[in-house]
Amino acid sequence: MGTTIDRIDIARPHRVAGWRHRHSALHLAVTAAKDCLNGAGCAASELDLVVNAGIYRDRNLGEPALAALIQDDIGANPEEPHGGGHGTFSFDVANGACGILTALQIVDGFLRARSIRHAIVVASDADPGHGLSENFPFSPVGAALLCGWSDDDDGLGRVFWVNSAEDGEIFSATVGFADARNVLRVGESPGMDEAFALAAARAAGRCLDAESAGLTDVDLIVAAPPRPGFRAALGGRLGFPVERIAVAGDERMHTAALAAAFQGHLGRLAAGTRVLFVAAGAGVTAGAALYRQRPGPA
Repeated sequence: MGTTIDRIDIARPHRVAGWRHRHSALHLAVTAAKDCLNGAGCAASELDLVVNAGIYRDRNLGEPALAALIQDDIGANPEEPHGGGHGTFSFDVANGACGILTALQIVDGFLRARSIRHAIVVASDADPGHGLSENFPFSPVGAALLCGWSDDDDGLGRVFWVNSAEDGEIFSATVGFADARNVLRVGESPGMDEAFALAAARAAGRCLDAESAGLTDVDLIVAAPPRPGFRAALGGRLGFPVERIAVAGDERMHTAALAAAFQGHLGRLAAGTRVLFVAAGAGVTAGAALYRQRPGPA
């Protein structure tokens, strides 16, 4: 039993109408979510849960939660729920490139408890705006994953996490006051890819050990971030062929990267295919989980 990923959609600036919206984290997330729901034939009103895993947002917005704005814009029961009626719960999670895996773990808890039936995970990043960041390194991209449940052996397994506190400063993102405004600054240190790969390999090892599985049981690794150095280092540490480690095609993707890496494979995987999700990010934090592909519609 586990959470299933039923559809993934990715939104890039050319998919968003209006010049001023094309580099908006909110509008990228909303576009991805609407495309995902429309493609799946699922009405926004059917959603029980919206989880946003994006980090970098318009004008360095801190409040309200971006998930609430996304919920409102896609029409997922934005009004207060009536007695006995259907409502939608929404909130943000913040875990960088590991955010989608974190969100899937949370969604799995709700679905496993039978508290909800339908959930959507969204993630997006964009330059906060002119003069509000310095050398923003990430591509403007949005992603949405529509999640369901399987009572069979398919879906997401337990997520395993490791933290390497000694490498905590190897990647940083801070917002500080400068020139009468809050400015985002993102920095990374040499050796970041190796540190991320080391933590990711440890998380993968813990996951496989706990699941009584080995890398020979894994058909595909889906990894984030999509940096070539990280991908190569991860393959080397695991002894796994790099060509079987799927990453997003744009190495500058951030929170949407895990979804983008899996999107191209989701509709082509045979039932029973075992995928290992691996993500690493600031902290250094890394997570891993096994996913078993469910059969497609008859």
